[in-house]
Amino acid sequence: MTFLTTLHLGGPIGLLALHGAVEGGTAELAREVATRTGATLLTFTQPTGPPRHIPSIRMSPCTPLTAFLTHATLAISLHGHNRRSAPRTIYVGGSNRPAARVLATVLTGSPFTPITTLSDIPHPLRGLHPDNPVNRTRDGGVQLELPVHARTTHPVPTDPEVPPGEVVEGIAAGVRRLLEGQGAPG
Repeated sequence: MTFLTTLHLGGPIGLLALHGAVEGGTAELAREVATRTGATLLTFTQPTGPPRHIPSIRMSPCTPLTAFLTHATLAISLHGHNRRSAPRTIYVGGSNRPAARVLATVLTGSPFTPITTLSDIPHPLRGLHPDNPVNRTRDGGVQLELPVHARTTHPVPTDPEVPPGEVVEGIAAGVRRLLEGQGAPG
């Protein structure tokens, strides 16, 4: 299986899209937010063959991932969920709970409902495992599990992925707010 990785070292907050080809729109969303905020960016996509989902905790420590984890002090990992019972819900997990609350606050004005209470987040979407790359930066991180309409305005596989502007702006505002308070322990 071949992966295409894109790594741009920028600011201390890093945006991850570990499943760019499988969870449509996550790589494009991460790229757009990083461009607007100067954040560090790492995306993985599968340019050929049927997309295969590798659980985050099984991502091998490749050179780009190691560079990302040593450069960024806080990670925000973008993922997709397809929970039919929650088509407007953004689950906000990860080990850095104060940062999760910051991101949830800025996303509250969007057409989506952010959920930060861990017991209300389905267990597989919590992003708490210590081997999950989102938790391996100095200050840990936030895992955003996004429904399809929060990741792309074109949820048809043959259309280009275009992230919704209100979600891009919300996450970008959260990154900016986190940068203002950088240094607070997770």
